Amino acid sequence: MTSKPPAPPPSRDMKQPCKHPRVQIVSRDEDSEFVECKECGEIFESSEFKDMNIEERTQESEI
Repeated sequence: MTSKPPAPPPSRDMKQPCKHPRVQIVSRDEDSEFVECKECGEIFESSEFKDMNIEERTQESEI
């Protein structure tokens, strides 16, 4: 039986999470719309994107 080596510790130079500055609509449904980030390729529902922006603005104003 072989074991996996432990995962390396997180690096201090890790990239910041993508803030999805450029998105493109990839699919529409009756109730939802999906967008793809042109920077990182992540696909998510557009309502989630709006929620991310609201949360980010709220966090910045608290600082």
